[in-house]
Amino acid sequence: MKTLFNRRLSLAVCVMSVSCSTFSQEIEEIIVTSSLIDASAEAISNPLHIVDGQSIAADASQNIGATLDGLVGVSSSDYGAGVGQPIIRGMSGNRVKILNNGVVVRDVSGLGPDHGIDVDLSNIQQIEVVRGPSSLLYSNGTIGGIVNVVDNTIARKDVTEPEVKLGLEAQSVNNGDSQDFSYQNNLGGLNLSFAFKDAQFDNFDIPKGAVVHDQDEHEHEEEENLDYLPDSDLAASSSRLGISKTGTWGYFGISFNDRESLYGIPFHGEHSEEHEEERIVSATDSKVYNFEGSYILSNSRLKQVNYHFRDSDYMLTEQHVEEEDHQPEESPAHHEEAPTVFSNKATEFGAIFDMSNAALSQKVAINFVDEQVAVLGEEAYINPTESTEVTLGYYLSKDFAPFHLDFGIRHDQVSRNGSISHHEEHELEPEHDHGAEHEGETEYFKRDLSNTSFALTLGREINEGLEVNFGIASVQRAPTAVELLMNGPHLATQRTEVGNINLNSERSNNIDLTLNYEKDGFYTSLTFFQNKVDNYIYLLDETEEDHAEHLDEEPHHGLILANYIQRDAEFDGYEFELGQRFDLALGEITLSFATDSISGEFAGGGYIPRITPRRNLYQLTYSNEGLEAALTLKDVMAQGEIADSETGTDGFKMLNLNLSKTYEFNSGQDLTLSVFGKNLLDEVARNHSSFVKNQVPLAGRNLGIRASYSF
Repeated sequence: MKTLFNRRLSLAVCVMSVSCSTFSQEIEEIIVTSSLIDASAEAISNPLHIVDGQSIAADASQNIGATLDGLVGVSSSDYGAGVGQPIIRGMSGNRVKILNNGVVVRDVSGLGPDHGIDVDLSNIQQIEVVRGPSSLLYSNGTIGGIVNVVDNTIARKDVTEPEVKLGLEAQSVNNGDSQDFSYQNNLGGLNLSFAFKDAQFDNFDIPKGAVVHDQDEHEHEEEENLDYLPDSDLAASSSRLGISKTGTWGYFGISFNDRESLYGIPFHGEHSEEHEEERIVSATDSKVYNFEGSYILSNSRLKQVNYHFRDSDYMLTEQHVEEEDHQPEESPAHHEEAPTVFSNKATEFGAIFDMSNAALSQKVAINFVDEQVAVLGEEAYINPTESTEVTLGYYLSKDFAPFHLDFGIRHDQVSRNGSISHHEEHELEPEHDHGAEHEGETEYFKRDLSNTSFALTLGREINEGLEVNFGIASVQRAPTAVELLMNGPHLATQRTEVGNINLNSERSNNIDLTLNYEKDGFYTSLTFFQNKVDNYIYLLDETEEDHAEHLDEEPHHGLILANYIQRDAEFDGYEFELGQRFDLALGEITLSFATDSISGEFAGGGYIPRITPRRNLYQLTYSNEGLEAALTLKDVMAQGEIADSETGTDGFKMLNLNLSKTYEFNSGQDLTLSVFGKNLLDEVARNHSSFVKNQVPLAGRNLGIRASYSF
């Protein structure tokens, strides 16, 4: 396969050399201060970033966390190639909501850091990273913000010309390849959209010696000298089909999304001798039905109603399986271990009523969600739970010369229904123990939570090039079912986790100040922020002394005992960026530098675990008539501000190169050839925010090619 890859890469380089071209499609970052009109969910104001879909299509296939990692203020927490969860200003997990076309993605990524986010990044229009007032229209608990993936599966405007796209990709670091196809047309007055992608990636290469284990070094010496990461493979396929009808009255459409994946779990607690010849894989199956539309009224008070309904059925099956080359000679009883099934069945419907006029923009949102999450099987650590959410939100945007005001408020009624099982251990005589389960007691709980959140931003143009924005927000987040009802060993975090049914909602009180300046090709931006979180929920690990006392006791299974508790916390940080554009006779060159830094401490002392270290971001870009090139360097500092239970992380430098050339033909056909290089220095790199940063380092040097043809 590597020979084939090298041939593909050589061919692409030759073609691009002949045309004197070089490519860039590093993620294009656009910092904007005006309102962004989202095709699927109306106005989203003041986004942190907008990532163009064409840039993603020309870059390496990655999970959503890795795709956004490197944007100022945004990083990723990974668990191998198949899993990457975005972090915004130190906030991750359920504090950052992932949306698709303005509706929350309902998967099981919140149940564990080894679970991927169920979102398809093929053939999309853009990704929006949003904080502030407008984010309150679309989801509750957005302490960190929202990440909205926008596609055109349901066309909101009539397709004027049919379009077919074909794409091919190959990567060296994992012998990977992918193929994608999309079609869009208007047939008989109906807009038809279809997209398909299939990707196969093997175990990815890592620098030799990058794996570090916390236990006996001699036991893992052979594994630590590997030049690849076992069980880091990924196979995924996705398809989307949408039909819509538009008119002067608005639009209505339906769509069906089907996504499947199979990926290895590179680390799932230290393997016992019983499972040393096995690996752990996760298989996902997601089916999502969408109904959405917009109705335009001529009413003087109510201008437009946007509505949606989504039915999601997501399932993840985690299973011990034999290695392909392992043929056991003895009884395979341990291979018959039952799988663990994680499922999420959810229905959601809502509407946004636009009551804007010439003087101001204002919207009212209502939303209802019913979500049933279950974990069943060998490693079930939480009983099935059901959650319902009822929401009423309001958003306003208005110019008060010389100021611009954005304001949002949201009220949520959240109900969590579930139970906790307490297993009792009994010492039975051998003749009386026939394999029956130990007796236990199940307690049933229901928590009803009422949360109110608001956010306000005030902006002013000081002069032609300088703008100042000031924002305040007070956002509440209800504790999740895991935080309330978790009770069992969680191998992905190497802990026995215990929830607390009495947890209160978090309240994040945030202040940020941003200055933007742009003139004559020079631009700069500086943001300071402070986020005080009352009742911050986190896992508190037991001390080493307490852990030693029950190392081999049930139900801890030798894992660290960790309890979900609450404590006031504070996040402080800044983001700075500057750049200069130079117009040349043969194109445009841009030089830019950015840095972001965040610190997180608990009230009374002590650092918050897994905080992203300070980073410096350097970039050189060149563009000219369909030719794009970008050289970027991400310099990540060492992280020494650590909690009592964690270890520090060394710094690293990640050098990436992207080259692209687009050829346009008279017949309306386009051909884009792309070459990308990731981690060109082959650095040993690991995300400090990862639960398995030592055992699961980032991938080594990766060279790849992409070809995209549309007609």
